[in-house]
Amino acid sequence: MRVRKLTLAAMALAAGLSLTACQNDDGTDQSAAPPAASTASSSNGGSGSAGSDQEGGTDSAGKTPNGTGDTSGSGGTGGSGGSAEDGKAAKCRTDELEITAMDATVGGDTEGTVAVDLKNGGGRDCTLAGYAGVDLKTNTGTLSAERTGEEASPVVLKDGENVTFGITYPINNTGGSGVRITGLVVTPPNETKSVTLDWPGGASLPASDEPGSPVKVGPMGSAGQGG
Repeated sequence: MRVRKLTLAAMALAAGLSLTACQNDDGTDQSAAPPAASTASSSNGGSGSAGSDQEGGTDSAGKTPNGTGDTSGSGGTGGSGGSAEDGKAAKCRTDELEITAMDATVGGDTEGTVAVDLKNGGGRDCTLAGYAGVDLKTNTGTLSAERTGEEASPVVLKDGENVTFGITYPINNTGGSGVRITGLVVTPPNETKSVTLDWPGGASLPASDEPGSPVKVGPMGSAGQGG
C-alpha cells in the first residue's frame, strides 16, 4: 500500500513538470510583455500653449497685450522671423517701438497739432494697422481722443523705419486757465501696453461743456504739419 502511494505521488510530480515545460517552450512570459508604444502625435507641429494671433503675433505676449511677455512658439508669428502665417509681417509690439512726440503746430493754425512718431526697433518687419489709442492726462482726469474717421491703411515698417500720426486739439486762447494737460498716453494699434510721454503741445485746453472730445487722432501716416 505504501509503495502504491509513493508511485502515485511520483506520477503526479512528473505530470506537473511536463506541463510547466510546455508553457515555457517559447522562452517568453506573455504576462510580462511590455505595452505597445503610443503613436499619437500633434498635427499642429507641437506649438503648445504659445499659439498665434491670427492678426499676427502671439496673444500672451500679452498680452500682452501690452503689457507683454512674448511667449510665441517656433511656429508662431511673433518670433524672430517676423512673418505671420499668411505671409504678411506680424503686428508691431509696443516694446519694439520707439515712440516720441513733438509739437507740429504751424503759426496761424486754428488748432494745435502734436505729431507722434513710432520707429521700429524690433529687428524685424512689423505692421501697424488702424489707429493708435491716445489719452491726455489732465488736472480734471483722463481725456480720450476721438478718431478722425480717415481711412486707416496698414503700414509695414522695416526695422529702423518710422511712421507718424497726428493729434489735433483746440488752442486755449480764452484767457482762462482751462484744462491743464499733464501727460500723453499712447497705445499702438492692436496693443494693450501703453507708453506715457511728456505733452509737447499747448499747456491747456479751453474749458468746454460741449459733448464729445475736442481732441482728435488721425490714422497711421496722417501726420504732417497741420495734422
